[in-house]
Amino acid sequence: MRRLVILGGGTAGTMMANKIARVLDKDEWQITVVDTTPVHYYQPGFLFVPFGVYTARDVTKPRRDFIPPSVNLLLAEIDRIDPEKKVLIAQDGSTLPYDYLIIATGARIRPDQTEGLLDPDWHRTKFDFYTLEGAAALHKALESFEGGRLVVNVAEMPIKCPVAPLEFLFLADSYFRERGIRDKVDLQLVTPLPGAFTKPKATEVLGGLLAEKKIGVAAEFALARVDNENKKLVGWDETEVPYDLLVSVPVNMGDEVIARSGLGDELNFVSTDRKTLQSKASPDIFVLGDATNLPASKAGSVAHFQAEILTENFLSVIDGKPMRASFDGHANCFIESGQGKGFLIDFNYETEPLPGTYPLPAIGPLSLLEETSLNHYGKLMFRWVYWHLLLRGKELPIGSAMSMAGKVA
Repeated sequence: MRRLVILGGGTAGTMMANKIARVLDKDEWQITVVDTTPVHYYQPGFLFVPFGVYTARDVTKPRRDFIPPSVNLLLAEIDRIDPEKKVLIAQDGSTLPYDYLIIATGARIRPDQTEGLLDPDWHRTKFDFYTLEGAAALHKALESFEGGRLVVNVAEMPIKCPVAPLEFLFLADSYFRERGIRDKVDLQLVTPLPGAFTKPKATEVLGGLLAEKKIGVAAEFALARVDNENKKLVGWDETEVPYDLLVSVPVNMGDEVIARSGLGDELNFVSTDRKTLQSKASPDIFVLGDATNLPASKAGSVAHFQAEILTENFLSVIDGKPMRASFDGHANCFIESGQGKGFLIDFNYETEPLPGTYPLPAIGPLSLLEETSLNHYGKLMFRWVYWHLLLRGKELPIGSAMSMAGKVA
């Protein structure tokens, strides 16, 4: 019996378990998914929790419900990976051997990495929306917020879902308009990027919308510390940004198990071949989703496209054949822009978001890099797609490689 272990049962790990379980012979392979908790979170939904659109019930389900019956689910705290002995070592000392390992340990926020951010004011005057706890606390804070400066700060790149801070601001703009206090709220984006987004054309469009909605942008701000007494962000150049309510996107890092195993970079992301998704440390290890150090967006769509590529390459490897499938960095995502509208962007390693129609070149029906109501409904409908199709590894009518069809260069 050959053993495949998938370390991480989040979006990437669950999709991969479903895809690979369909193609491996159950009499020859034992597949095990390892995670720490029995709960699966729909992380894109956290964005809507502060505004009362979703509740905890909408974004949580039992993890076992999405793992194939033929796949073992092991709940355990893994201390480290030993690539030489091909074994996972749990914190209680037990071991789990593997023939092949897929690392899908994701990324998580680390407010402890910024001086002054994680203190008794955390989730009181300073919040995140990248965790369910943070989003729920922020919901209460927004309900009682009557005016002042609300600052959304990105501490450092990369982050999960790079457009989420913009989406939060757009939704906050709508939220305060509905409450009739928008004129009393100063919305500010404070980012280390030179503009609203990482890609020039998208930055131009999204930056224009920020200006239109009178949302300020402090670009190229390198956060050094948070001055809690005076409620200020302080940059390494001593530039200061005051706030009344801080919505932080803290430093994002990979799992500590990666650091303890000596497999990660300074942020605990695994060094990964950008095309094959094979770990650069061992030919028996592959990496998927947010756990990689690839210059691709850390988003669910990326994990989906990577899972398609990795399934093909994994089958080649176990058959002793060369890997021919190649990941091109493909990513797409809906961007909620508030007031019942949204954008859709589609891009990869080499090609930035472009205008056009999607997924069909002639009829769409979705528009790229254009604010439409249909894109907003696409964003909301994605939750159903996630639970029923994406997470279960089912085929979607979108290729893993980015297509230029319908795009206007």
